[in-house]
Amino acid sequence: MTASGGKKLLTFASYTTGMRRTFLLLFAPIALLLLLASCASAPNRINDVCSVFEQRDGWFNNWYDAAKSTEREYGVPVPILMATIRKESGYEAHARPARTKLLGFIPWKRPSSAYGYSQALDGTWTRYKQETGKFMADRNNFADAVNFVGWYHKESHDRNGIALNDPYNLYLAYYFGHGAYARGDWKNNAKMQNVARGAAEMAYSYSAQLQACRR
Repeated sequence: MTASGGKKLLTFASYTTGMRRTFLLLFAPIALLLLLASCASAPNRINDVCSVFEQRDGWFNNWYDAAKSTEREYGVPVPILMATIRKESGYEAHARPARTKLLGFIPWKRPSSAYGYSQALDGTWTRYKQETGKFMADRNNFADAVNFVGWYHKESHDRNGIALNDPYNLYLAYYFGHGAYARGDWKNNAKMQNVARGAAEMAYSYSAQLQACRR
């Protein structure tokens, strides 16, 4: 081969390498943004926990692995963890309570500081980070949120004597708080008792679904 032919091959190789580099520089950020957007949006078919896990089974964002890890850490079954989040936020990463209305139509303050998958309040989330040492935890990160739910339910077990496989009472304690649950504030609240029954039914449904999809 002549020297000029070698130069042509070298030039072509350099050109194709440069094109690949340009492609990566241009489209890698776009791909990353699409990935982040898909993670931020709620999964579909949220009443089917197998489908939820199938939609969030990535290397860096695996919801089943996160829920199972929490189950091992705190002893709260995966179906109860997932049913709590399903009931609280519908798997919306940035969920917040709807604003109240001033004079019946002007958007006003939110009724609480609840935020994220777990709808954890500011103060409770701060206490969770301090007591667990998870100072970088974020309420719109699913792995952090499901760990928070497991931690809180374990607290309900330790403080209020609620069994870790009792989704009805765990949800009541989660919603009212440990002190209010102990006082029995929930006993005259038929609406929240009904919501808690719905959370329990969802947990039992999720449990049956998981057994089926594992097979």
